Amino acid sequence: MTAVLGAVGAGMANEVGKRGLETAGGLVRRIAGREVVAPADPDQTALVARIVYDGVHRDPALARAWQVFARTVPLYGAGTATGRARPELPPSSRFFTDRDDAMKVLDREASRAADGRPRIALLHGAPGMGTSALAVHWGVRRAAKWFPDGQVHVDLRGFSAGTALDGSTALRAVLRQLGVPDEEVPPTAQDRIVLLRSLVAGRRLLMVLDHAYSAAQVRPLITSAPGVFVLVVAANALPGVDAVRVPVGPLAKRDAVRLLTDLTSKQVVSRARATLPAVLARCGGSPFALRAAALRLTDEAAPAAQEPSSRQGADAASNVDDPVRTAAEDAYRLLAPATARLYRLMSLHPWPAIGPDTASWIGETDTTEAERLLAELVTVHLLELDHDGRHFYRPAVRAHAEDTAHHEDRAAGCAAAVTRAVAGHLDLALRAANAALPESWRVPPPPHDDTRPHPSYANRAEAMDALVAERGNLLQAVHAAEEFGDFTTVVRLGQALWPLQLKAGHHEELLPALRLAARTADTHFPGTRAAGALHFQLAHTLGELARHEEAETAARAAAANERAAGHVRGHASAVELLGLLRLRQWRYDEAYAGFDEAGRIYDTIGPGAEGERDLPRARALLERHRGRALRGLGNWEEARERLTVALRFFRDTREAYNTARTLTDLAETSLDSGDPAGALPLIDEAVTALAAERASYQLAHLRALRESCLDADQSTG
Repeated sequence: MTAVLGAVGAGMANEVGKRGLETAGGLVRRIAGREVVAPADPDQTALVARIVYDGVHRDPALARAWQVFARTVPLYGAGTATGRARPELPPSSRFFTDRDDAMKVLDREASRAADGRPRIALLHGAPGMGTSALAVHWGVRRAAKWFPDGQVHVDLRGFSAGTALDGSTALRAVLRQLGVPDEEVPPTAQDRIVLLRSLVAGRRLLMVLDHAYSAAQVRPLITSAPGVFVLVVAANALPGVDAVRVPVGPLAKRDAVRLLTDLTSKQVVSRARATLPAVLARCGGSPFALRAAALRLTDEAAPAAQEPSSRQGADAASNVDDPVRTAAEDAYRLLAPATARLYRLMSLHPWPAIGPDTASWIGETDTTEAERLLAELVTVHLLELDHDGRHFYRPAVRAHAEDTAHHEDRAAGCAAAVTRAVAGHLDLALRAANAALPESWRVPPPPHDDTRPHPSYANRAEAMDALVAERGNLLQAVHAAEEFGDFTTVVRLGQALWPLQLKAGHHEELLPALRLAARTADTHFPGTRAAGALHFQLAHTLGELARHEEAETAARAAAANERAAGHVRGHASAVELLGLLRLRQWRYDEAYAGFDEAGRIYDTIGPGAEGERDLPRARALLERHRGRALRGLGNWEEARERLTVALRFFRDTREAYNTARTLTDLAETSLDSGDPAGALPLIDEAVTALAAERASYQLAHLRALRESCLDADQSTG
């Protein structure tokens, strides 16, 4: 019973999971004979399970009802296909040298006899020393035989506190690589940990956690499963991580020369023997710096030991202990002016993934030229490519570029570059959001600006893909706009995130930006529609993350701001959201009261007023919500009446998805009330309605519900 209730809570990421939670609430209420609030943690889940256990042992009819419900709940990771993907590491470097001692330590930890202790090692070394390359090389070349079930690689982006993934987001990334769809990733970190441990039990996996920043990132991903080896890669020794520590230092001179020879040729290294000592000294045993120097060794027109300018010489002298920065300076001195300018200006904000659009806005050029300049920066190792073909800086390289920009472009030029990037991302966000969700009144219209090229989208899916791909930069644009005091842009960017929230999830990633946008609206635009909209969005995301108390506070703030702004439709929608949050918490009386209040607010919208055209649909949705609350209360006859009214509207307007959802509500109400035979035709109609909707989760739920009806019917017979 604890497992069933836990699975219900963990499945809230999709519509079927939310439906299961509501069904569980009504059934628990019947079993307990009173209101029981939905459990928010494992201890509360255990208490509710005890209530269910005691109740079903007193009443055989309730026991049968629980058994029928339990059959419809998928127990994630328990022998299903979910989470059975076989992930792989990225390709290893073609040329790799030394590190034998470090790899022997990894060999021992990966192959030691299981004794209940987690298998975990920590590779740590200064930036550019090849820690990430060592982890991948060892995993691909030497350890593949030990991990036949796959090799997970997650970039924790721990270059700074601002860029590092939190533990919950890191868990999502691991679960996705293990084959768990976004729709099945549990909303809470604790449920994600439980799911991860169930998926890796009995499997032989390598998990590489790259660019770790803190122990807090790593701890949720550690498991005691005997077949799992966790390999953490960090710039320092990460106090708080209980692991075998493997320091990674500079390459010895012999190995540095060998790597240069592999990267170029014996002839090139021989020709450069006069300057080779200076090259090796500047590279400081860093594989990154040596790879960058190899390009210059092969370029006879640009020898590696050319004389620096006075400022560059001082900069290099001050960075003798930072070979990555020194290599960046050497490469920078060889760039053409346009490439050098773009290199500098793109570094002024931590954009996580730079593509041609972002580069074109910053560099004031077209995307074709931006692509050429980006490719040139990749060639000289000043930019890296991620798995999606987008560009990013190594932290030390970005620090060099940023310092150089402040020196050469001055404050005005730097501020203008970031402003252009923010404006470009705002334009993209608003246009993509309106294309992805054209019927929504929550998304602000795009600006009327015909002086610049605008992105266009063939359909909703293409627009959503653009928002998903660009979400990291959009979130950074919110912070950049706030830093520059552009509070209107902060608010508009926050509102443009609505389609991402509604259709793509990623709630833990969006939450910091939504909090910032809501705070900004409270400070600079209190009592406005924008403030109401952002608190509504914040409440929605907090609800999806099962942070119910915070969600209710945000929903109340949304209602207060919408009421102050005189926005009746927004006020009613915020009150309706409060009802939905209470429904999810099994507070059915309060939920019903909230839906009634929302209905009264909708009734004040008169003929010709804003939102009047939306009233029939809004009222139909409220009738469905009322029916769901009444079902939870056990008032099945009245629930049927309300749901039937809603069904009539959705059938008449040919809304297949909402028709199917309402039919499912009616079927579950019939099953709850002891009429499984009456539920069957409703289920069959719902399946027909969903035939063209690609609603795989809903169809799977309906099939399970149909089987439960047949079982219940046979039991009754």
